[in-house]
Amino acid sequence: MKVLLLNGSRREKGCTYTALSLVAKELEKAGIDTEIVYIGLNTVNGKLDELVKECAAKMKEADGLVVGSPVYYASPTGEIQVFLDRFAGVAGGDMRLKPAAAIASARRAGTSTTLDVLNKYLMYNEMPVVSSNYWNMVHGSKPEDVLQDKEGVQIMETLGKNMAWMLKCLEAGKKAGVEAPEKPVKVMTNFIR
Repeated sequence: MKVLLLNGSRREKGCTYTALSLVAKELEKAGIDTEIVYIGLNTVNGKLDELVKECAAKMKEADGLVVGSPVYYASPTGEIQVFLDRFAGVAGGDMRLKPAAAIASARRAGTSTTLDVLNKYLMYNEMPVVSSNYWNMVHGSKPEDVLQDKEGVQIMETLGKNMAWMLKCLEAGKKAGVEAPEKPVKVMTNFIR
């Protein structure tokens, strides 16, 4: 099994990466492979199509997804949003019914609204959303600050353990013959008469 982790920060090895690494560490302890992909500035420097294609191929093989972003103006970064807009359109079929989680990193506030935006991408694509023992957020201005956020560290570790458990439950269910629900034909309501 493998989980793809997307780092939507403009800083490749900053606070968001630190939080994603904590999740990845717990997944790896449970025997699940991980890969953290830096989205960052690649979405605005002419590499968006290439990055979406690369990550869509990885999502096809992955069993789960974690999307992380720092808070910029009480929202995820523009970079992760433009990436997810394209990625969900390309990889949506390969996201369906795979466990997923969103995490937010902030110096102080805006994490709840950031999680709200990120979770919508997951839920729209029928991904079971994995939770922790509080909102999936960490606080700090620098990676070492994040590691001082003891509650945030525990949240990330618990998230990794919960995702590993869910992945193993799904695998056991498949082995026991539990079939995934068929994808329904989407009904689109038109409010204009």
